Amino acid sequence: MALGELPDYPWDQMASFAATAKAHPDGIVDLSIGSPVDPTPPVIRDALAAATDAHAYPQTAGTPLLREAVVDWYARRRGVTGLTEANVLPTIGSKEFVAWLPFTLGLGEGDVVVHPRAAYPTYAMGATIAGATSFASDDPDEWPSNTRLVWTNSPGNPDGSVLDVDALRAAVSRARELGAVIAGDECYAELGWAGRWASEPVPSILDARVTGGDPTGVIAAYSLSKQSNLAGYRAAFAAGDPAVIARLLTVRKQAGMMPPAPVQAAMVAALGDDTHVAEQKARYGARRSVLRPALERAGLRIDASEAGLYLWATEQRDGWDTIAALASRGILAGPGHFYGDHFPQHVRFSLTATDERIAATAARLDASGLR
Repeated sequence: MALGELPDYPWDQMASFAATAKAHPDGIVDLSIGSPVDPTPPVIRDALAAATDAHAYPQTAGTPLLREAVVDWYARRRGVTGLTEANVLPTIGSKEFVAWLPFTLGLGEGDVVVHPRAAYPTYAMGATIAGATSFASDDPDEWPSNTRLVWTNSPGNPDGSVLDVDALRAAVSRARELGAVIAGDECYAELGWAGRWASEPVPSILDARVTGGDPTGVIAAYSLSKQSNLAGYRAAFAAGDPAVIARLLTVRKQAGMMPPAPVQAAMVAALGDDTHVAEQKARYGARRSVLRPALERAGLRIDASEAGLYLWATEQRDGWDTIAALASRGILAGPGHFYGDHFPQHVRFSLTATDERIAATAARLDASGLR
């Protein structure tokens, strides 16, 4: 598919369901998009406000303070040590980074981009933009010989699955055999909920236990949208192999992909403050503790969902039927059809709704179920 032949934006298909949900007497509960609803913490807003005299062009590579903050954060929160300023790069949110990574790496016709079977759609779209081919697979043994970029996503969007150190190590090993760059999308890593991830940190693809202490060919992407309520700031970063980071930096300089200076200052404040992250996780945890049992009482089975911002559920019928039933009760969710071809009976529920709207969801489902 050529760039001029991009498909329609999938979420446009939700317009009629949104209209139905909005007609509910008590209003819509929108659990479809993972867009934060809670306030941006004051420590971050104050840092942004103090940096608004931004008369000069910002630094594409990030200010020294920002790069140092990212390095320190990886050591403190992700257990990744040994990074330097040459290993990190701020981005204008994470979606643009995901979408443009195949292109900025020079991929094109004949190259393959591997991504998970249950996948954030932008992985495949990035391949399309570059003129490459996308391939959905969770099994490194299936990855074809012309793979040039591999995406892992842990915790996963939409399914909340987590890759442990052994799984990440196997993926990195296979990518290196193929001569491919491997990129770990880790944007939900602070949100572990179930099993071992309730008490154990979600591992990074940059962890020395994964890479053997050598980041060659390995990068990680991270976003502050969820843990710090900064979706509107477009605040994210990448880290890893300094040679890959250097290439990306050169392309981004040429293309003018510069995070605004006030946002860079805000990111420094966000990365240096762990208190607001813990508070936000507690909010999501409380909402999850209400939403998950309500979905189960309504007859949905929750799959995976050990971590992250979503509940991945199925009634074991076509996801569009579930979406329609939810919309008739004023609830909007995301159909599994949007996340690849392999999970047409699943639906994704986001935890990004207010406490009151989550409670309303539970009350509506308890009152009428879904069938």
